Amino acid sequence: MNEDKQITEAMDILQEECAEVIQAVSKIRRFGYETRHPTPESPSNRQHLEMEVGDLLAMIDVLIAKGVLSDSAVNDARHKKIEKLKVWSGIKL
Repeated sequence: MNEDKQITEAMDILQEECAEVIQAVSKIRRFGYETRHPTPESPSNRQHLEMEVGDLLAMIDVLIAKGVLSDSAVNDARHKKIEKLKVWSGIKL
């Protein structure tokens, strides 16, 4: 597979992972962190969110490795967001 197709596929998967994180957050808001579905042996909603966030981070790592994203730019944006949250949100870090 050529590089352009790999990047397109990685971007598609990144998009899917973003949607899966959104869905996992929605399940927590509706049913709580520790609810398990469809069976009591299934991962909890918290565990499911952790898995989905891990998948999302993996795709970000792939895009950094492919040179689509800059690791330093992503980390700069992360730190700027944390500073904005300290000023503009009720979230205390």
